[in-house]
Amino acid sequence: MKQCVHGMIYLAVLVAFAACDAPPVPLDDIVIEKTFVPEQCVRAVKVGDYVRYHYNGMFPDGKKFDSSYDRSSTYNVYVGKKQLIEGMDRALVGMCVNERRLVKIPPQLAYGKEGYGDVIPSDAILHFDVLLLDVWNPDDVVQMKTYYTPENCSRKVEVSDYVRYHYNGTLLDGTLFDSSHTRMRTYDTYVGIGWLIAGMDQGLLGMCVGEKRIITMPPSLGYGSNGDGSDIPQQASLVFDVVLLDLHNPKDGVSIINQDIPQPCHRKSVAGDFIRYHYNGSLLDGTFFDSSYSRNRTYDTYVGKGYVIGGMDEGLIGVCIGEKRRIIIPPHLGYGEEGTGTKIPGSAVLVFDIHIIDFHNPSDTVVITTNYKPVVCETLAKKGDFVKYHYNASLMDGSFIDSTYNYGKTYNIVLGANQVVPGMEEGLKEMCVGERRHLVIPPHLGYGERGVDGEVPASAVLIFDIEMIEMEAGLPDGYMFIWNEDVSADLFTEMDADKDLQVLASEVRIAAKPHPQLHTNRHTHDTVGPHASHLFLICSD
Repeated sequence: MKQCVHGMIYLAVLVAFAACDAPPVPLDDIVIEKTFVPEQCVRAVKVGDYVRYHYNGMFPDGKKFDSSYDRSSTYNVYVGKKQLIEGMDRALVGMCVNERRLVKIPPQLAYGKEGYGDVIPSDAILHFDVLLLDVWNPDDVVQMKTYYTPENCSRKVEVSDYVRYHYNGTLLDGTLFDSSHTRMRTYDTYVGIGWLIAGMDQGLLGMCVGEKRIITMPPSLGYGSNGDGSDIPQQASLVFDVVLLDLHNPKDGVSIINQDIPQPCHRKSVAGDFIRYHYNGSLLDGTFFDSSYSRNRTYDTYVGKGYVIGGMDEGLIGVCIGEKRRIIIPPHLGYGEEGTGTKIPGSAVLVFDIHIIDFHNPSDTVVITTNYKPVVCETLAKKGDFVKYHYNASLMDGSFIDSTYNYGKTYNIVLGANQVVPGMEEGLKEMCVGERRHLVIPPHLGYGERGVDGEVPASAVLIFDIEMIEMEAGLPDGYMFIWNEDVSADLFTEMDADKDLQVLASEVRIAAKPHPQLHTNRHTHDTVGPHASHLFLICSD
């Protein structure tokens, strides 16, 4: 029998409080009783492994002579390298983490006839209640086990990337030592440049956003022989259950994907344009943070003038009306390290799925396209003419606004009398009866920044398809009305109804043949009143 003395007073078989007589029946070999075996045994102890375990050391009568629990510290040692009594060296082989064994060691495999001081008497049988907490080998490397992979993985973590992830950190026996979830905040860091413990630096490489993996590392790649001074003991293997939420690189620019471009695309947005668009905003892991749809209102802004975050300013350049695209914005072009509070965390990549409704430039004029012009087109509409026309009105995305065809009658105005928006005035000029035009009216020549409540959105570009049905020449300058019929030789007497030798305004109205009333339409600036064009001539001198 051999005695192992290493100068360590806390060896599992050395520290004791009282001596005890040897049992009456000696053992020939160690006896192992497995009092608890975990359902899963990922790894069993082999010779050469380093282990951390708790134990209670007892004599056969149950009297305790030593315990690691009393010191609140595990016993840490290599197995099979004669750092333990022979019986314990053999008893630990094959154990799993969280397994519990009652080991009975005969004296010839313990301290033999010599015993150990006044703690362990000669020829003592020793009982050890052992709980294995950790096992690793100096040759161990980081182990990674992915248990969830997203369907789409367009990018994986590389050295120098910046990542945001959640984790639960445990020891190998499952003891929790830290969790980002309890702080309700991701752990944000660069990867592969020494900001993390070496095992985590390696374990995060190759991950996709949304991926979940278990990263297991030996203490040499964790907190080593010193631990972290509080929750992580010395020489502890570490297990991190990680879900990656975000990644980017400081060199990243704006990414544009999933484009749906309508054809034809006659015009693309440029810096200085005013744009109306819908969007859904989310983080890279799909977490929703905002949507214009939920407010039932487009987001309206100038492009390229710094009115929105830099990434959106860039992502909105070159779009077509009706286009849909996904804009991915790194944090340095979004809301940076601070984020916006609860909805957008610091250093978050932003994903915007946008739909362009319309855009215009403050310098835009009315765009007039003639779709049909009669062969004979000599009489052209001008200021002061009374015109009747049909129209279909819509927004740039095709949303219906109004149509005279729904009312079964034309829309009638005096051209140049400010009875319609300026863009319509412009579009009706120089039309002839039967002509059809397509008008694109920018908001500053339409309903402006206020729009029409419930019908025309603010700052909306308008589309009108119009057809001139009828027109009548306007009054000459300097005349209030004209008489289109033969004038009676006794006109004054006929109009002087009360025979007071003067013609009052009321008598003029009685004598006049009124023009049919113009209807009031919700798409004029003013209510249109009667227009008397078939009256007698009165000079305005």
